[in-house]
Amino acid sequence: MIRLSGFADEIGPDLDLQIDTLRAEHMHYLELRGVWDTNVLDFTDAQRRDITNRLGDAGIGVSSIGSPIGKVRIDLPWQDHVDRFRHCLDVAEEFGAPYIRLFSYYPPEGGRIADHRDEVLRRLNEQVEIAAGRPVTLLHENEADIFGMRAEACLDIAENVPGLGLIFDPANFVHAGIDTLEAWKMLRDRVVYFHIKDMRAADGQMVPAGEGDGHIPEILADAVGRLGYQGFVSLEPHLAVAGKHSGYSGPDLFRKAVQSVKAILDNLGAAYDAT
Repeated sequence: MIRLSGFADEIGPDLDLQIDTLRAEHMHYLELRGVWDTNVLDFTDAQRRDITNRLGDAGIGVSSIGSPIGKVRIDLPWQDHVDRFRHCLDVAEEFGAPYIRLFSYYPPEGGRIADHRDEVLRRLNEQVEIAAGRPVTLLHENEADIFGMRAEACLDIAENVPGLGLIFDPANFVHAGIDTLEAWKMLRDRVVYFHIKDMRAADGQMVPAGEGDGHIPEILADAVGRLGYQGFVSLEPHLAVAGKHSGYSGPDLFRKAVQSVKAILDNLGAAYDAT
């Protein structure tokens, strides 16, 4: 069964609003990136306890920590980032999240991240080693301007960083000028998690799933039908604001985004847990 999740901070910063909107759509998971305009890695101990208790009372689990790990320049001090990553592992364990989303680094100012391939792969492998024995799987998201922006680079990561899974984000490939169907053919055997947002290539407008050039219905049909995908499908719609580090949709547009994905899954005859 497909499990629907989503970046609930796109609903709004207030935790009660996030919970109420998810429950209105019968969703049992969120991808935790932020609450109260605070990043998940910057919550206080008291905030983490409060969030854990309130999500538990609402019957909502955390599908993944939507961390910013790896979304920094490759030439910034590595040890500082390692320390933040170790904290991220602790946070994931506290929230019972089975996954952590991370990225593969921006280039130095004026440089090319492709020139730093060996260091990117070294860092990702070290992160997998640090996470060994923890009850969490690390996931790489394709994203603009990082090493893993293009499908070929994502495949390079998957082949050379054992233990690291791939997130497939169609709109991020559209934004990079990449045919999402070709990217999917290249990566589909490595993908373990979906971020669902869609984009029109002509004007860069974010739209509900199925209304852009992300080929989301076709990709989900292949994932569910050919591969028997039964994992998380996480909404990151960006329907009102698409920022570098987060997005915003508001409760109404977020619900519209959820309903568009449900409609796609319904058309496929795919079972999901948000009915």
